Amino acid sequence: MRKSALILAIAPLILVINACSGDSGQTTNTTNTSGTQATSNRWDTVKSRGQLICGVSGEVPGFSFVGTDGKYSGIDVDVCRATAAALFDNPDAVEFRNLNAKERFTALQTGEVDVLSRNTSWTLSRDTSVGLEFAPVVFYDGQGIMVGKNSGIKSLADLKDKAICVQAGTTTEQNLADQMRKRGITYKPVVFEDVNITFATYAEGRCQGITADRSALVARRTTLPKPEDNVILDEVISSEPLAPAVAKGDPKLANTVKWAVYSLIKAEELGINSQNVGQFANSNDPDIKRFLGTEGNLGEGLGLTNDFAARIIKHVGNYGEIYDRNLGPKTKLNLARGENKLWSQGGLLYSPPFR
Repeated sequence: MRKSALILAIAPLILVINACSGDSGQTTNTTNTSGTQATSNRWDTVKSRGQLICGVSGEVPGFSFVGTDGKYSGIDVDVCRATAAALFDNPDAVEFRNLNAKERFTALQTGEVDVLSRNTSWTLSRDTSVGLEFAPVVFYDGQGIMVGKNSGIKSLADLKDKAICVQAGTTTEQNLADQMRKRGITYKPVVFEDVNITFATYAEGRCQGITADRSALVARRTTLPKPEDNVILDEVISSEPLAPAVAKGDPKLANTVKWAVYSLIKAEELGINSQNVGQFANSNDPDIKRFLGTEGNLGEGLGLTNDFAARIIKHVGNYGEIYDRNLGPKTKLNLARGENKLWSQGGLLYSPPFR
């Protein structure tokens, strides 16, 4: 009887203690279904820090590249700058960190970087088991193979029993194996983790071919000792939609990056660029007014100011401007836009409505 009375006496106390040790109201990290750590407070961390930490390659001209002056440039870099402009009205509120292909996902999952903007292909497994939350595609690409101009190699079939350089930890490694197996072509993969070593090995002639995204091949060809001695085969062996990503678990940060990218695309569609954005401030067009934040409160839904898109365009430009200065006809790369045109011009770029 005494034991029962004691249990009854302390039971309310146990309930009180358990209640006090529960949710304190603070945002905490949880584990999502992919096994990676969700980052539900990442957006708040970025805002309080006053700076975005962005993971890039830093070694691919046109996408992310560090110049001799130490400054970063490229489409991937400008996506980070656009996000910083939306968050802080300052495109320079970004710290860039160079990541290789193997370490990039771990850096994002562990919180070393807030955003990954590193010519990364959007795939099902990366969207699920790796635990990435992708923003819209910023460059539609495909995998190709580069060979010596005088090698006599004109197609994949000509690479039978030849050595092909490929970087580890990328979709290109699996794509090459799949295509060669499907076609019954034997070859000798020469695999490296470091992209510089991969291309240096090819340049030394130890591989008869090298495979990567076609945009990367075009960019890297400009850095070879004799660029004109190398050609990219016509065959495209995969589709590679390149997109920035954040770790799953923080929809607020994911939405910020997502709508920063859509702002670049929508601005080009509306004819708004960094030079004329001020002229649209008094526009009577309701689509433009909502886009620039002079009407409505779309920005508040993202935790941003209503003029977040105007900030982006003022500081970074629209998608067309970004493409032209990094990859366009006035650059060494001179990449035709192709699928990366607006939908209204026969391309694949399309933004949902700003309403």
